[in-house]
Amino acid sequence: MTVAQQFILIGTVALSTMLTRFLSFWVFPANKPTPKYISYLGKALPPAVFGLLVVYCLKNVSLVTWSHGIPELIAIAAVVILHLSFKKMLLSIAGGTLLYMLLVQLVF
Repeated sequence: MTVAQQFILIGTVALSTMLTRFLSFWVFPANKPTPKYISYLGKALPPAVFGLLVVYCLKNVSLVTWSHGIPELIAIAAVVILHLSFKKMLLSIAGGTLLYMLLVQLVF
């Protein structure tokens, strides 16, 4: 990559980042009410994304091979317990991931 191409690439990335950050403020200014459809998406999409992630993470779990999905089930239980106990999403995700990695590396 030449120096000119590097500058063009950096400029394009910076412009794209700024555009995606500022676009929502231009499309939905503070002095106008947010459309009901956008409010609905703001409420409906987060649970849908988490459901999608759960399905994606568990799609290759085999119940007929060794470990039978036990580390995954233990990690899921840990995530649920952590989230119900502390209501901290980052703690729940990090704790479940750490427990799963420890189980897979050291136990199963």
